Amino acid sequence: MLESLFIGDQTNEPVRMAAVLLGLLLSFGCGQVLAWTYMATHSGLSYSRSYVNALVLMPVLVGMVMMVLSNNLITAFGLMALFAIVRFRNILRDTLDTCYILAGITLGMACGTGRYSTAVAGLLLICGILLYLSYTSFGSRQRYDMILNFHWERSVDEMKDVLQLMKSYSFRSVCASQRSHDEDMGVDLSYRLLLRDPDRMNELVRKIREYDGASRVTGLSADAESEL
Repeated sequence: MLESLFIGDQTNEPVRMAAVLLGLLLSFGCGQVLAWTYMATHSGLSYSRSYVNALVLMPVLVGMVMMVLSNNLITAFGLMALFAIVRFRNILRDTLDTCYILAGITLGMACGTGRYSTAVAGLLLICGILLYLSYTSFGSRQRYDMILNFHWERSVDEMKDVLQLMKSYSFRSVCASQRSHDEDMGVDLSYRLLLRDPDRMNELVRKIREYDGASRVTGLSADAESEL
């Protein structure tokens, strides 16, 4: 009986194990390239490692779904009904949690429709990918490790000394947001910094507070840019 798991799916249109593995591995490779591209091009303030992991896993899950459906209209309607139940009865805030639910549904449907080889290959590959993503901390970035927020009450042109101070404490800095107020000439600034020495973050905050015109100075740690 165990031999049937590795010969091919027990359906009207059997699928060879080699074809199943090739399709899943190819989708995994495409997901990796897509995730790497997203990491390299992302420039927004909000970055989620969980979302990057989902980009790797989602092509594998979708590829497995298509193998299970295989032009079977009844199975397709059953899959839609299961997704509707999950969508309206549970609110999943994490992208990777959604992938786990999708994986469980797809594996169950593969077993229920006699696609045993697809279920075994998919389970092994999906679990392997999840362990790989967790063990390697895939998706983590260290572009910036500090978020510096402060209010500047003077003209922005008079910030040269402050910018020079930030430059001396960091390898890289970028102004993420700049918001002015109508009632005064002050401006709220938010900077992202990659510090030369993360242990000196409080020292930098203290020195900026000493400048005439700087107020409401706060520094936040942003390790690995997990969720900004």
